[in-house]
Amino acid sequence: MPRFPLPKSLLLASLMLTPGFSLCATLAGAQEEIPVPVIEGADLPAAPLADDFSMAAPVADPFPGATLPACPPGSSLAYELPPASPFAGSLFERPKLTGNWLGLRDGLALNGIALDVSSTNFYQGVASGGINETFEYAGRGDYYLNVDGQKAGLWAGSFLTLHGETRWGDTINNATGAIMPANVGMLFPKPTGTATALTGVKFTQAMSENFVVFGGKLNLFDELKQPYASGRGVDAFMNASLTFPVVLARTTPYSSLGAGFAVLENMQPVLSFMVLDTQNTPNTTGFDNFLDNGVTLLTSVNRPVELFGLPGHQGIGGSYSTGSYNDLTPTPWFNPNTGAFGVSTGTASGSWSIFYLADQALWVDSNNPARSWGLFGNIGLADNGPSPIRWSSYVGFGGSSPLVSRPLDTFGLGYFYVGYSDPVHNLAPRLLNLGNDQGVEMFYNVAVTPWFRVTPDLQVLGPARGNTLPPNARDIDTALVLGLRAKIDF
Repeated sequence: MPRFPLPKSLLLASLMLTPGFSLCATLAGAQEEIPVPVIEGADLPAAPLADDFSMAAPVADPFPGATLPACPPGSSLAYELPPASPFAGSLFERPKLTGNWLGLRDGLALNGIALDVSSTNFYQGVASGGINETFEYAGRGDYYLNVDGQKAGLWAGSFLTLHGETRWGDTINNATGAIMPANVGMLFPKPTGTATALTGVKFTQAMSENFVVFGGKLNLFDELKQPYASGRGVDAFMNASLTFPVVLARTTPYSSLGAGFAVLENMQPVLSFMVLDTQNTPNTTGFDNFLDNGVTLLTSVNRPVELFGLPGHQGIGGSYSTGSYNDLTPTPWFNPNTGAFGVSTGTASGSWSIFYLADQALWVDSNNPARSWGLFGNIGLADNGPSPIRWSSYVGFGGSSPLVSRPLDTFGLGYFYVGYSDPVHNLAPRLLNLGNDQGVEMFYNVAVTPWFRVTPDLQVLGPARGNTLPPNARDIDTALVLGLRAKIDF
């Protein structure tokens, strides 16, 4: 076979692009020999040539700036299988329905870009009791775009997170007799009709490994998370009372302009502080009425705690708003006037809340620490107007399924109690016997595939609206709410 000169850089580049190939060499620029693999049918030049790749030719770093690992003694160029794509797999094994998009998802990830799209559909109804025994269908879509600025060619420590939402259909939130919504996932970006909005545009800058600052249009439901309980109504509990400390309902908007900082420990926030515009602006930019009604200060401290070697957290938090509110002004999280008569009360300035959160793992999978189940709880207190909620609490347990054969399933069981403030109790005492909300919810999240989950959900709600007082009025009994949720990750 005839001999021919082959440029060093071309051969190195072609070998590195070969699937399964791993290059090992001396440090960049070192004048040492690099062994050449025997290639069947190839006849390499026997003597060094100025522009040739040969066994004896000194080789400079073909890719300036790259670090090449040294070959083990006696070895030649090594071959190893490339790492598997996290999006690869058969239709019933991969984590996303649409897979790797012909490699595009991997390419985007290498450039610091991740796109997550999901659709969640609900069929839920009041089987007995409540105001109206009816079933309704509704659904929502969530679109997350996460950008790692350094990988995307920007500067180190920068991150951008966008959250878009769509909702459609009707819910039974006004049919249960309870003030707290039985389906919190369908409150946003607005509680009725069909709507699409960009509710989160958050920029984060890491100042060090233990301190970050952030700002933009903040989606507070994305920020308020607790192990075993949180899930935005699409992954865990559906009732609003079991998804976040509801004493924040007056002071904390759902989507608003704001900024803050967080102190990290092991990459987890242990102290956070935010300043927020009090206006809830999920469907607008928020600049038109920016700071027209003061600001909300929101802070929390959350410390990791181990019990018998199992992980947990203990935390406290609070909020204070300088805004002015009517006692019965609806909040983004629920409308205390729902089903009532729109009675108006006076305006008050300033509102506050404090809360305590805790979670504790009772079991952790020794083979996969991400799988665990345990206890969670919350108790909170707020002012007696203009906050519609005087105090609230919940307690429960949940997490990964204890069934070994169902590693992707999750479950939850929780109880909540919401005590309303005097302005709500006195809304219309001659017409409505408004008490407090309490209830139980349980769900089991079945992973049909890693990208498709079906969740039967049961709620038993003791309605705050209670029994009506006028003669011949129908009593509002305890509501039995049945639901079926289906979520697809695309």
